[in-house]
Order: sequence, then C-alpha cells, then structure tokens
Amino acid sequence: MMSHPDDEHDDLVHDDELQEIRGAFLNDTIAALDPAEPICLGATATVAEAIARMLERRQAGVLIVDDAGRLAGIFTERDVLTRVTGAGRDASRTVLRDVMTRNPEALAAADRIAYAVHSMSVAGYRTVPLVDGDRRPVGVVTVSDVIRWLAHLYPEAVLNLPPGDALKNPHAIDAG
Repeated sequence: MMSHPDDEHDDLVHDDELQEIRGAFLNDTIAALDPAEPICLGATATVAEAIARMLERRQAGVLIVDDAGRLAGIFTERDVLTRVTGAGRDASRTVLRDVMTRNPEALAAADRIAYAVHSMSVAGYRTVPLVDGDRRPVGVVTVSDVIRWLAHLYPEAVLNLPPGDALKNPHAIDAG
C-alpha cells in the first residue's frame, strides 16, 4: 500500500509533539506545576485540627514542622483512613506525631518534574512536600498537579477526545 504525503507529514508532526513533551518532562521544573502553599502544623496538633484545615484549604494533607519550622512529617487523607479511622482512633484526641509519616521524602521547586513523577510512581506518593535549602516547607505538589500539567502540554488532544472508551482497553487494564 502506498503512503500518502499527508501521512508522512502527520508522522513528522506527531514526532515533533512527542519530542516537545519529552523535553518538557525532562526540563520543566516542579515550579511549573504551580504548587500549592502548604498547610503546616506542629506535631502536637490534633488530627481533627488537621482535617479541618485540609477541608478548609481543599488540600490532601498537612506538613508537620518542628520548632524551627523544618519539615518533620506529613499527614494525608490516606493516613486519616488507615492510621486514624481504620485503627479506631479518636481524631479529636489523636495528635499528629502519633500518626504522621516521619521525615518524608521532599523535593525542591527547582527539581525537575520527572523527579516528582518518579516519587509518585515508584514510591507511591500522591503528595510530595517541597522544601527550601533549610528543609522548611515552601509548597506541596500532588498527582493532580502533574495531570493538569500533562493536559496543558497537548490541550487539543485532551479537549477533543471522543466520548466512550476509544482509548481504553478494558481487558488489559486492571481495576480500570
């Protein structure tokens, strides 16, 4: 079968788009994700206080800081389910130091987006704290931030998707 000249042009455009996406993924910094300002609480704050702040600010977690303002832990909505409610604890009497993840992995806003994606995909983090050189929280990046950034890389393709399962292969996707 003969190829049509337009097919070759489409392949070149597609290759250019892939190169652009690959370049953005490897070169853009986490700052391009427009990270949210973190909610910071002390280790003696209660889970109920943390939940109230998370709901108020529509964020998936809080960062726990020490007396010097340095990152000491993280407490997320997943922790509410597994370490508090699922463990039968009283949110109004449980302090964050008892249920937080201590010394979480953190990145800097100047780090590449690829590092955040790596933390999320390999380690399973959905929320990654961002810190300055003194390990003081300066932001939070989430899986949603990465998805939004990806959608902006090729908005026409995302906005013009047909309804239905044209991109899915339900037999090959587990739980999908």
